[in-house]
Amino acid sequence: MKIGVLTSSRADFGIYVPLLRLLFDDENIQPEIIAFGTHLSKSHGYTIQEILDKGFSVNHRIETLPEEDTPEAISASIGETIIKFSEFWSKNKFDLVFALGDRYEMFAAVVASSTFSIDIAHIAGGETTIGAIDNVYRHGISTMSKYIFTSTEEYKQRAVGLLDSEKGIFNVGALNIDNLKKEELLSKEDFQKKFNIDLNIPSILITFHPETVNYLENKKYIYELISALEVLVDKYQLIITMPNTDTQGAMIRHELEVFASDNKMIKLIESFGMKGYLTCMKYCTFMLGNTSSGFVEASFFPKWVINIGNRQEGRINTSNIMSISVTKEMILKTVKSIESQSSLPKDCSIYGNGNTANEILKIIKK
Repeated sequence: MKIGVLTSSRADFGIYVPLLRLLFDDENIQPEIIAFGTHLSKSHGYTIQEILDKGFSVNHRIETLPEEDTPEAISASIGETIIKFSEFWSKNKFDLVFALGDRYEMFAAVVASSTFSIDIAHIAGGETTIGAIDNVYRHGISTMSKYIFTSTEEYKQRAVGLLDSEKGIFNVGALNIDNLKKEELLSKEDFQKKFNIDLNIPSILITFHPETVNYLENKKYIYELISALEVLVDKYQLIITMPNTDTQGAMIRHELEVFASDNKMIKLIESFGMKGYLTCMKYCTFMLGNTSSGFVEASFFPKWVINIGNRQEGRINTSNIMSISVTKEMILKTVKSIESQSSLPKDCSIYGNGNTANEILKIIKK
C-alpha cells in the first residue's frame, strides 16, 4: 500500500511517531510524509527538521503558511492551501492518506482531496472543542473520511452521531499514550544539557493558544494570564511554549515576549520536540493553559492541569483537570488549591493501553 501522511505542525507529528515507525518498518507499505503548514516556517522553529532528526524521510513539502494571523489572512490561506493541494493530489496517487486532528490547514488539504476520491483515515475524530473554530474543521475532516480512529468510546459515539453510521469508525485509543509507553524520556540532567532549563526548580509548563471562536477576547485573556504569571514567577520557573498560528496568535506571542524579557525565570520555547515536551511535562509541578496535551498526555502521569477558558470545552475532563475562567483571581486561587493537595489523583487515563498504532495498522491492513 502507498500511504500518505499529512503533517502540518510539531503537534501532530509528535503524535504520529509510533504509527510512522510501524509504517516505515513494514515491507508491504510505502509511506510518504507530506509536510506543510508551520513545519516549513523558520519563525515557528522550522520543525520539519524534527521529522528528519527522527530518521524519517520527507517526500513532499508544500508551503501553505499564512502571512498574517488575521481572519482574512487565514481564510485566504485556506483557499490557497486547497489550490496547492488540488494540484498535488492530481499528480500524486495514494491507496490511503492519514489526516490527524483539527487544524484549518489539515481541513483544507482534505477538502482538496475529496474530488479525487482519495481514501482518508482521520485520527482523533469525534472530539469536541467548543472554544475553537477547529471544532468545525475536525468534524469536516471526519465527514470526508473513509475511516475514523477515535481515542475513547465516548468520542467514537460522537463520531457515530455525526455521520449517523458506525461504518469505518474505530475506538483505538490515543497515539499520544503509545509515545508515553514506548518513548524513553530524557533525564533532568540531559534535559538541562539540551535546553538549558533546570527542572529541579519548581516549574509550571504553560501553553496558551488563541480562542478562535471569541477571538476578540484574546487581548483580555492574555492580560489576565500574564497578570497571574507576574505573581507566580516569584515562586515558580515559568516554561512557556509559544502559541500556534491561529487568529491573534502573533499578538499573544508578542505579549509573552515582552513579559519574558530580562527575566531568567521565564523560558520561552518555540518547540521542544515530542521527547523534550513530554519530559518537561513529566517533571513540571503542574500545567497551565488551554492545550489538548493537558487532557490526553497529562492524564498518563497523571499531572495536575489548570485548563483556562473555552478553547477545550467539550473534551472529557478527568480528575486531574481543573477547568476555570481566564481571570487572574481564578488562576491564583486554583494554584493555591493545587498546592494544598497532598497527592495526585490516580488512574486518570481513559485513552487506551499504548497499543494504538498497532490497532490502526491491523485495521487498515484488514
